[in-house]
Amino acid sequence: MKEVTLKQIAENLGISITTVSKALKDYPDVSAKTKARVKEEAANLNYKPNVFAVNLRTKESKTLGLIIPEVVHHFFSSVINGIIEQAEKKGYLVIILQSNENFELEKKQVDLLISKRVDGIMISLASTTAEISHINRIKELEIPLVMFDKISKLVDCSKIIINDREAAYKATKHLIDRGCKRIAHFRGPLLPQNSIDRFLGYKKALEDHGITYDSSLIYICERVNYEDGRKAAQQLLEDHDDVDGIFTNTDLIAVGTIAVFNERGIKVPEEVSIMGFSNWFVSQAITPSLSTVDQPGYEMGKQTFKMLRKEIKAKKKKSAFTPKTVTLPTHVIQRNST
Repeated sequence: MKEVTLKQIAENLGISITTVSKALKDYPDVSAKTKARVKEEAANLNYKPNVFAVNLRTKESKTLGLIIPEVVHHFFSSVINGIIEQAEKKGYLVIILQSNENFELEKKQVDLLISKRVDGIMISLASTTAEISHINRIKELEIPLVMFDKISKLVDCSKIIINDREAAYKATKHLIDRGCKRIAHFRGPLLPQNSIDRFLGYKKALEDHGITYDSSLIYICERVNYEDGRKAAQQLLEDHDDVDGIFTNTDLIAVGTIAVFNERGIKVPEEVSIMGFSNWFVSQAITPSLSTVDQPGYEMGKQTFKMLRKEIKAKKKKSAFTPKTVTLPTHVIQRNST
């Protein structure tokens, strides 16, 4: 089917192409009657604007790239919702890519988005991302960039984060305030900054409350998932019989831990208290319900898009833009696991 053009609408109505174009854009110097005629004819012919022509004229693709480690993760799905809602309001399409926590795949995805000439890129780094030359390439090409959640402090760009160290400190202090004295930490991988900061927050809380740090109580959960939680809990029960509190890197690890304890008849929180992190919906659905740190994924998504759009607008106007770091608030939610 042949594409309908502005010229065809103009010829049908006996007016100029310029008048048709202005009418469709609601220019004030076109009468209401003419606008109505043009829009009616455009609808009858099923006219669609030529996106490529518009993009060439405005030098915008109206598409954005989003790279996240996992789509199925409740936190990241909340981030996506926040980004998509804001993007739709401003007429942007978002290309969503999942790195599967894989550094090599993440690099390919960055190259893909660059080749697609997206207006900007939003990214939460994979846990295995050890070097950042592919991220720096985005900056070198002057493509607007915002990092969120899992970031690199070595990249000079805007970032939307929480204070993971402070949040982990609060979570660990919550266990201490409940009377726990022997607290294990089921942490994430060694590389991501948020995993590092949550570990450091846990360690600082112990030190500030006179509890000796014991490295044997640290269990690394590489995939940060339910199975990791189960494995860590099983290993903990083999290694120690005196632990009375556990701070986990995510709610999903905590759920796996609680499942093992329930199976073995270990009472939570009577014998051991458990703290999660993120406030997934599943944290309220398990028994006992999970105490956790509320991590505002939806708000993080909204702020990530808004910050990216600010940089895009500044670039279009050729005005200076200074990268900013926005730190969103968190708080502890007490439920039955503590």
